[in-house]
Amino acid sequence: MEIQANISLKKYNTFGIDIKTEYFLEIKNENQIVDFFSSEINAENKYILGGGSNVLFTKDFEGIILKNSIPEIKIINEDQDEVLIQAGAGVIWQDLIDYCVQKNYWGIENLSLIPGTVGAAPIQNIGAYGQELKNVFHSLTGYDLLNKVKKNFNEEECLFGYRDSIFKNELKNKFLITSVTLKLSKKGELNLSYKPVKDEIEMRNLTAPTIVQISKIICDIRRTKLPDPNIIGNAGSFFKNPEISEDKFFQLESDFKEIQGFKTDSGKFKISAAWLIEKCGWKGKRNGNVASFEKQALVLVNYGKATGKDILEFAQEIKKSVKDKFNIELKEEINII
Repeated sequence: MEIQANISLKKYNTFGIDIKTEYFLEIKNENQIVDFFSSEINAENKYILGGGSNVLFTKDFEGIILKNSIPEIKIINEDQDEVLIQAGAGVIWQDLIDYCVQKNYWGIENLSLIPGTVGAAPIQNIGAYGQELKNVFHSLTGYDLLNKVKKNFNEEECLFGYRDSIFKNELKNKFLITSVTLKLSKKGELNLSYKPVKDEIEMRNLTAPTIVQISKIICDIRRTKLPDPNIIGNAGSFFKNPEISEDKFFQLESDFKEIQGFKTDSGKFKISAAWLIEKCGWKGKRNGNVASFEKQALVLVNYGKATGKDILEFAQEIKKSVKDKFNIELKEEINII
C-alpha cells in the first residue's frame, strides 16, 4: 500500500480540473483497505473516487482521496434463464457492458457508454433509455469506513431512488463498495420504452435486434448528443430531470405546448432539464472556457482552462434562469467538492 501526498487530480476527473489532494490512495484489493484502517493516515475527510466522471472539484482537497480500482468480473451463479454476475468496483462500466453483450446477458445494454466505474453505478443508481441499475441489482459488498467492518447490501437496503441511493446520503464517503452483483437475463428482453431507440431500430430495419445491435444503437445515440470527455472535459448530465406536480405540469403545458415530460409512478411529472435550460437560452452558450454543450444543454463542458469555480458559477447562473422563468429548482446530478 502506497499513500501519496500532494498530487494533482487532473487526470482523475473527466472535467480535467487541476486541483491537488493532501493524500491519495489507489485501492486495488481488499487487503489494502484493511491496511489503510491500520495506517498512520487517519484523515477525517475522505472522498471515494471511481472514474471521476460524476464530480466537480472546486478547490484543493484536504484529506484523502480513495481511488477505487478493484478489478475482476466473474459469474457467481447461473441457470438456463438467469445469471448472477459480480464485478469489482473498479471495473470500467463499459467493460462490464461489453462482457455482458458478448455473453448475451440482457438487462444493462441500454446503459451502454455511461462513463464511470461499476462501484459508482449503485451510488448514482445510473439510468438511461428506459433502464435503471436498480432493475437488475442483486447485492453489493463493501467496507464501512467508520466502523472498519465489511458489509453486504441487498436492493432494499440501498434505498434506490431517481439517481439516488443511501450511498449518496447518510453513507456518502462512509462506505467503500468493493463489488456489485447483478441479476441478468439470458433471454432477449427488449426495452423500447425510449422512443429514439425504437425509432432507430425501425430506421435500421431490424425486426429482431440482437443485444449487440441494441448496445451499438445506444452508443451511437449517445455519441451524437454527448461530448467525449477525452476530447472535451465534462461530467455528462450536470443536472437531474426535475419532478413537478401534475397541476404545475399542466400549467406549464398551457404556456409551452412543446414541453417534454411524462408521468411517473409517484404521480408526479418528470420534465426534461435540458428542455428547461434550452428554453432559457443556455444551449451552446459559452462564457470563457465554460459552456452548455451545443448538442445537449444538460451537459456543461470545460474547453480547457476553466476552474471548478468557473463551472460552478456557470451552473448557478443556469439554475437562477430556470428558477426565474419556470419557478423550478434544478438539482445537481454530480457531486460538487
